[in-house]
Amino acid sequence: MSQLLRFPSAVKRDPAIEIWMDEHSDELGAIAQRWFEVVRNCGDDVRELLHDGYPTACVGDAAFAYVNAFKAHVNVGFFRGAEIADPEGLLEGTGKFMRHVKIRHERNVDATALMKLIVTAYTDIKRR
Repeated sequence: MSQLLRFPSAVKRDPAIEIWMDEHSDELGAIAQRWFEVVRNCGDDVRELLHDGYPTACVGDAAFAYVNAFKAHVNVGFFRGAEIADPEGLLEGTGKFMRHVKIRHERNVDATALMKLIVTAYTDIKRR
């Protein structure tokens, strides 16, 4: 089993993320906020921090998901995304571990499939 990306400074609710959310109040920011809320609600053991300038979620201190808003899209990313099941083929990327789902507009994403990916990533990192 490979090493997990750990953030011992992750907390239940990071005020820096609320500032990030306030600074991203446009349409894409709202999409990022919606999906980060889904990530936050995976379990009582979810912790968070702002890492590399974007909201990141951990199980305890082990990173499992993030969101980031760009000029034309939002990424919902998974730190061990290359290793989780993706039956709907939503994940993009070619890195050794990380994968993301690119959302251009709320209507272009299969919300049920993305929710399943989030739960899968959460469950996977808990298992590790």
